[in-house]
Amino acid sequence: MSQSFPTDPPPRAAGTQHWRAVPTLKGIPDATVARLPVYLRALNQLAEQRIDTISSGALAEAAGVNSAQLRKDLSYLGSYGTRGVGYDVAYLRFQIGRVVGSAHDWPVIIVGLGNLGTALANYSGFYSHGFRVVGLIDTSPDLVGKGIHGLDISDLSELEDVVAKTGAVIAVIATPADAAQSVADRLVVPEGVNVRKVDLGQELQILAYHEQRKSDDSQILAKSRRTS
Repeated sequence: MSQSFPTDPPPRAAGTQHWRAVPTLKGIPDATVARLPVYLRALNQLAEQRIDTISSGALAEAAGVNSAQLRKDLSYLGSYGTRGVGYDVAYLRFQIGRVVGSAHDWPVIIVGLGNLGTALANYSGFYSHGFRVVGLIDTSPDLVGKGIHGLDISDLSELEDVVAKTGAVIAVIATPADAAQSVADRLVVPEGVNVRKVDLGQELQILAYHEQRKSDDSQILAKSRRTS
C-alpha cells in the first residue's frame, strides 16, 4: 500500500508529546540513520491499522530493537514521547519521514538492467517512499531503446547526459561487480557525493537474525507458561 508524507505536521492533541525542531541527518549516528526507515515502516503499518499512539516497548518490538535503543534513536530527532502515553504515530511518521527524505521527491537512475535492475525498475514501492525513477541505463544492444514503465533504456555511453537531463541525485548501480567501479567513478565527484554499498546477502542475514530472535523469544515464553 502506498504511503504519503505531508509537508506540514499533522494536528495532535495538546500535551501528547514533546518535540524540538526537526533536525537534518547531520550529527545523527549512521547506525541510527539505518534504523529510521525500519521505524518508519512499522509506523506506516500502525497508521494503516488506525492506531494513534504507541508505547516505546510496542514500537521497539514491531521494529525488532529493544526499547532503550529506540528511545535513544528517537531522541536524536527531538522526540521523547510522553510517559504513560507513548508516541503519537502520525507525528512520528511525519518527523522521521522528513528526516530521511520521504517527504521529498528524489530522482533516481538505475544502471544495469539485469534481473536485479529490472526488478528494481518495476518496483512500485519506490514512489511511495519519495523516490522517482527517472532514468535507466544498460550496455546491452538488446535492451537499449526499449522501455520500462514509459522510460527508455539508454546506453551506458549516455550516462552523464542522462544524469544532467533528468537531474538525478541518486544512482543505483546494479551491474556485475567487475563493471560497478567504473560506473561509480563516472558518477562520483570528489566532494558532495555519498556512496553506500548494499550487500543483499548481509541484509537477508540481518532479517534472518530478527526472525530467529522472535522464534527464540516465543519458545522461551511458551516454556515459561508451561512451568508456571
